[in-house]
Amino acid sequence: MRVFLEHRRGRTTRHAIDPSGYQCTTLAAQLADEWLKMTRHAALSGGGSEYSSAVRSFAKFTDKHLSEAGVDPAEARLDGHAVDLVEVLYAWEGDLRQRYGPKSKQPYRRARALLALIDQRATATPGIPERLRQRAKAPASYGKPTPQPLDEFSNAERIALRDAARAAVRATEARLARGRELLAAGADPRGGGWRDLPNLVWATRMRMVNSQTLQTHLPAKTRWWPPEVVDLLPAPEGASRGPGVRALGLELGRLLFPDEFDLQAFRVLLLLGMADTTPEELHDLRMDDIEFTDGGLRLVQTKMRASRIRADLHPEVDLEGGDEDGEGEEFTGGGAWDVPGLMRRLLAATALVREAFDPEPYLFVAVRQVASNGEHAGEVAQFKSRRYRFGFWIASQRDAQGHPLKISEPHEVRRLRKTTKVVRAVALGGTVSDLAGDDHHVEVYRGHYGHGTTAHIMAGRAINRSQEWVFQKVVPKPVLVDEAAEQRLEEPEVAEELGMDIEVAKAMRAGELDMGLTNCRNPYDSPQRKDNKLCHVAPAMCMLCRNAVIFYSQLPRLLLLSDRIERMRTALPPPRWHAIYGQQRAALDEVFAECVDRLPAARQQIAELGLRLDLPLGQRTEFDR
Repeated sequence: MRVFLEHRRGRTTRHAIDPSGYQCTTLAAQLADEWLKMTRHAALSGGGSEYSSAVRSFAKFTDKHLSEAGVDPAEARLDGHAVDLVEVLYAWEGDLRQRYGPKSKQPYRRARALLALIDQRATATPGIPERLRQRAKAPASYGKPTPQPLDEFSNAERIALRDAARAAVRATEARLARGRELLAAGADPRGGGWRDLPNLVWATRMRMVNSQTLQTHLPAKTRWWPPEVVDLLPAPEGASRGPGVRALGLELGRLLFPDEFDLQAFRVLLLLGMADTTPEELHDLRMDDIEFTDGGLRLVQTKMRASRIRADLHPEVDLEGGDEDGEGEEFTGGGAWDVPGLMRRLLAATALVREAFDPEPYLFVAVRQVASNGEHAGEVAQFKSRRYRFGFWIASQRDAQGHPLKISEPHEVRRLRKTTKVVRAVALGGTVSDLAGDDHHVEVYRGHYGHGTTAHIMAGRAINRSQEWVFQKVVPKPVLVDEAAEQRLEEPEVAEELGMDIEVAKAMRAGELDMGLTNCRNPYDSPQRKDNKLCHVAPAMCMLCRNAVIFYSQLPRLLLLSDRIERMRTALPPPRWHAIYGQQRAALDEVFAECVDRLPAARQQIAELGLRLDLPLGQRTEFDR
């Protein structure tokens, strides 16, 4: 039996591999030895679970594969030649791929871990076949699939989670406040009686309560218990038997101590308020890492993957003791909803846990009920049990109307950090280097945070603004001439302001330069052709021409053109319509915006005179097609 004991966050976990459980005992033992060596020398967290899982999986497959091939699995070993382990490795990788699917990371992870163990053995021990040695140095047969990055929560979801967490924190603090009042009024039940609720709370604080004690000192039937004790019990679920002494012990503990479910609300709020902190860094905070200063809260955080230790200062938000959103004072201890205030409230909520159970000095400590005898035990929160996970917490929350929260899946706590990063990006609106902050390289931010929905929306808006600016500055537009300017068109100052000489102005007043929709300063200087010949695209492209001049009398024609363009919107796919008519539509809208008060009269003129759009046959075909 190969055993590794891991001490982490105040808990000792036993990891083991039993080679005798496999027919290929020697092979399993050799690989288990390499697992122990790798885990100890590299100080791997989780007991090197990837390596141990790979060993178990490969040993189990080898037993089945060799037995089906008529070979004794006991002959398999790393330093032997009786069994070609390279062929077994390829078959095992194929089996993993078929079992987990092409999108799973498990085939790659397990194959990489096992090859690393074999390579470690081959480097330190002679006798490994050369073919197996070379295979161990090669990569896994199937590459690592490209993961689907987690998206952030939307702003509405962020606000819903924040409000739900605040409500949960208030409820927890109210429950613990009631428990402290009962504790102050209680006495030793061995002298004052076991049927008084304050005495039961006192006994819970002194760690005298378990299932056997309650069963001994309380009546056998729940209905005979004192009303104030019965009121603590949860409502029975369905047709199952009503709650008894175990449920009472659990509720007595919750009057004094928070459990992991209660701490989840603090965790959510802290992650939403700390943009530079990962869930792992927050979870690993010890009491020595927390220091309250005159300026706020100083946290010493360790990022394991980057082997980096840093100190972050979270300043206090002076809101006169109230909430950051102005809702008024919520915590009589002087805290608020900023990071220092939340940390004070969390330490206050867990103070009795530290006093009664003296757990490891981590920030998140909670009390659970021991399954065997119903006693209470204080320990470091893990947030791994099903009913204490982030997803279960979300499913248990309600909004202000009592409806379940509508939060997009997956319910991953890492999405809270991404949401906080995005909120910071929206607030700063700067370059990628600004948004990355001091805890990321630019490329890390770009790959892990810049892909989110909000980042894409912001990028799209920036592109749209740039395109609009270019359109306004570069794309030519017609000039709209009001009636007063039209009457003075032949005056030198007015003509020069409109970019034409006196002869052109006279011709335009006389209607000689009317192109069907607009007037033209010079039909022989079209931006659509360079040969100084008569413009061949009028009037369809006049709205995009720098030579176009529009009189108010031509508004009915433009309205008819606008109507025809809108009809084409239903006949063409949106990308094609936008490519052909989008800029003309935008130019028309700008013209209409300058004379919006005259459009009703132009519409009436169309109806009374029966006006129609006069276009050349080829262009009419294009519009009507």
